[in-house]
Amino acid sequence: MKEPENVLPTLTAEQIKRLVNWKPKPKHFQHRRLHLLTLLLLDTGCRITEALSLRVCDVDMDNMLLTLDGKGRKQRIIPFSFVLRKAVHRFISDFERKPDYLLFATRDNTAVRRMTALRGVKILCTQLGFDAPPRTLHAFRHTFAVNYLRRGGSVFHLQKSLGHSSLAMTRRYANLMTEDLQAVHQRLSLLA
Repeated sequence: MKEPENVLPTLTAEQIKRLVNWKPKPKHFQHRRLHLLTLLLLDTGCRITEALSLRVCDVDMDNMLLTLDGKGRKQRIIPFSFVLRKAVHRFISDFERKPDYLLFATRDNTAVRRMTALRGVKILCTQLGFDAPPRTLHAFRHTFAVNYLRRGGSVFHLQKSLGHSSLAMTRRYANLMTEDLQAVHQRLSLLA
């Protein structure tokens, strides 16, 4: 039997804007860490487990590349933006994160648990005036995938960025909205 293909939850453009523009207090470690985590998830589409296991030395600031340990112990290297580079650099220098430290660790350098990150993101969404989407942390991954394609990215590059071994899995993540299909159809229609 075939499983039903539901449209996966994503963040709206307005919600993304609120998350990106949120400015935590400079000395507030947990808020700064949470802001950096949301920026990283939106910019790279990595899994939450990959983000939470990222070490400072896995961030190549010069070439703007992250080395991630994915599912099945498959390592991959993905690019990140200049904006994220600035945020990571400020966080590392402001809070004196050493190369062997986890990037998203607690103050005493223990790992942040997935549930702690989830709770923080849900509270942040509420504070910013919107409900967190279902499957909140995974919604960042879906948001990245949809927007990557909307902005002209290749499905093959997306597959590599997301760390999928099959194009079928990437296709599930890249479930475009009806409005996307309408816009393309208007542009490509023989009758237009």
